[in-house]
Amino acid sequence: MTGITAFENMSVDQQIESLGDIVAEILAQYELGPHDAVCINHELNSTFAETCNSGEKYALRVNVNSHRTLENLRAETHWVNAVSNVVTPRPVANREGEFVTSGWHEASGRKRHGVLYTWLEGVEPGDEPTLEQLSAAGASMARLHAGARTLELPPDAVFPDFADFFWGDPDVLLTPESVLTSEEREIVARAHARIEQTLERLRERAAPQPIHADIHPWNIMWHEGTLAIFDFDDSGIGLPVQDLATSLYYLDNDEQVAAFLTGYSGEGLLPEYTPEEMGLLLLQRRIVLLNSLLQSSNPEHREGFHDYCAETMRRVTHALG
Repeated sequence: MTGITAFENMSVDQQIESLGDIVAEILAQYELGPHDAVCINHELNSTFAETCNSGEKYALRVNVNSHRTLENLRAETHWVNAVSNVVTPRPVANREGEFVTSGWHEASGRKRHGVLYTWLEGVEPGDEPTLEQLSAAGASMARLHAGARTLELPPDAVFPDFADFFWGDPDVLLTPESVLTSEEREIVARAHARIEQTLERLRERAAPQPIHADIHPWNIMWHEGTLAIFDFDDSGIGLPVQDLATSLYYLDNDEQVAAFLTGYSGEGLLPEYTPEEMGLLLLQRRIVLLNSLLQSSNPEHREGFHDYCAETMRRVTHALG
């Protein structure tokens, strides 16, 4: 990795501690009163639970590893505010009436953006989602797709375009400076070409539109039989079938896949795809995640990169025959 900062050399606990100043700077731009901030998730981004003395509770997401621009985050918050047919948290405006708030992060030497969301009650299904929860997630995705087809963005908001293979992230896999071996780069390049051909065919069948691009059992909340979707940070302009593939990537067996698809089809027509096309979209998700892991400042992600890379090469080689 190039451009190593002090932040990237820290442990996970040290990274979280280093974010304390920027969290305080961001929250000072809101009318929250006395409150406590506790980190509840530190992965590609960091999320802090904000509990106010008044009893109100919020979730602050600070974009740590994300390449999202200010315009991308404005598109995200605009879409979430427009959603009316799915339960989601809502972005909270700061004193200036803005939904994206920025601050300086000393350890990484750069400005970072944050979004304060209302709190969602419930539990994340995580590694053990029920079929009922997966069906509800599929239904929610279908409703999101239906509502997003007519979404209009303000002039200062722009979604990333998923016509880009790596979904807006820099390509660090196929460049000459890549840490992959020449053989691994050749394997990924073959998959890249095959997947791009598939995407061209899929774009002839369907129009791109806003998609969530990261609906999985850790990004949904289940509360008293009602499902909510959160973490729209990966959202962009893509095909509904790409959104579907992203969700199916995280499921463990055919029964779970069937539950998700049944939920979706109960709300609208499933996107058209063949088994081969879906297989290649699942492969793209794996490669995109590999590319993202290589750029992460999270030490746990970097430690797991080589094992993840080896499994990715195995899957790509198998898929390409």
